[in-house]
Amino acid sequence: MRATPTQTPQSASERRAAEAALRVLISDVAPAHARLINSLRRMLRKRLQSAHELVYEYRGWFVISFSPSEHGYQGVLAIRASPDGVKFYFNRGKDLPDPEKLLKGSGGLVRFIDIKSASDLARPAIARLIDLALVRNDVPFALMGRGSVIIRSTSANESAPTKKPSRGKTVALPKKPVSAKSSALAKKSRARQSHQRRRP
Repeated sequence: MRATPTQTPQSASERRAAEAALRVLISDVAPAHARLINSLRRMLRKRLQSAHELVYEYRGWFVISFSPSEHGYQGVLAIRASPDGVKFYFNRGKDLPDPEKLLKGSGGLVRFIDIKSASDLARPAIARLIDLALVRNDVPFALMGRGSVIIRSTSANESAPTKKPSRGKTVALPKKPVSAKSSALAKKSRARQSHQRRRP
């Protein structure tokens, strides 16, 4: 097991700004979902006081990952909110023993459960999954300190999907913008070439 990461204190103003941004995201979901998200946050914060909340915003949904460090890949548990409801994620859920078959998903590592109430986390089977996820994590959570709230929006980095060209076809690339100076030089060059062609 690796050493516990060193906590980087977050200033009061930075935390207020991050909390305000997160409140805006939460306010965009249905009121019942918003109340559930806030309840889940309080429960996880009470248990993992040193956890960093890393917020990833996508188009139409967002994720709050609870990590022992400021690195998202070290996250252990996560709350995912979207128009269709709230899900609770185990970032390495595939490796967790799940005799009651509660975990859903078919990805490489991540598994989730649907959450209807914050009290679901106290159900013995789900509580065991959470305990195992925390115990098995390579990086332990610090025993002291307060984690940060960090907004890491990814919406701006997302681009529309592009189609692969069919065999034998070419795809035109968008032209680069041309400056006024470059345009004038190009016109001057074309005029000179035209004049030279007209000379006997």
